[in-house]
Amino acid sequence: MAPLKYKRVLLKLSGEALAGEHKTGIDPETVDAVCRELGAVLEMGVEMALVIGGGNIFRGLSGSAKGMERSSADYMGMLATVLNALAVQDMLEKHGHPTRVLSAITMQEVCEPFIRRRALRHMEKGRVVICAAGTGNPYFTTDTTAALRGMELKCDAIIKATKVDGIYDKDPTQHADAVKYTSLSYDETLARHLGVMDATAFALVRDNNVPIIVCRMFGGDIRRVLLGEGVGTIVHS
Repeated sequence: MAPLKYKRVLLKLSGEALAGEHKTGIDPETVDAVCRELGAVLEMGVEMALVIGGGNIFRGLSGSAKGMERSSADYMGMLATVLNALAVQDMLEKHGHPTRVLSAITMQEVCEPFIRRRALRHMEKGRVVICAAGTGNPYFTTDTTAALRGMELKCDAIIKATKVDGIYDKDPTQHADAVKYTSLSYDETLARHLGVMDATAFALVRDNNVPIIVCRMFGGDIRRVLLGEGVGTIVHS
């Protein structure tokens, strides 16, 4: 097997990725497909942490926009990420991959608290670490969680798996002439308002020089990214 370019990675998934065609909720068949894709990557020997959004169940920002108090709405969104984390944990373990859910909000009956040294030890032992409940604080998105956990866990890269195969100058699903970028600097990404991550998350990765790679969730693109093949879009210094 070819050597891995990235030995330890943080993979960011949207909550909508688990909903499938239903758009909301958790679709077991879709979760199974996602976990099969992850399983193929884990068999390469990569150490992996996951951050999964909660938008398929509840999105704090939209709840706030509709009149809820922002902190309450954000806490509800954090709890939604725990539901998604438990669903992915269950399916990954059905496929034979040991997994631990570590939550920023203590709920000892269902998952472990996030303790950095414990998370690192789990990864060293070959367990997938799913970081749930965001940062444990309102006003921070799961993008910011991904950036923060990626640095805390000394990840070589943050991979953002999406429906499209990289970053484009405009929405490729609506514009046939959309142009894909293969490589961008942090400053170019900001100047072109490409919206790879929210501003807080992007500031964290830029200041700590952690590369962000955007690629497709399915089709083996994550595997090719880990091998250093030229797929997706990389944002780096």
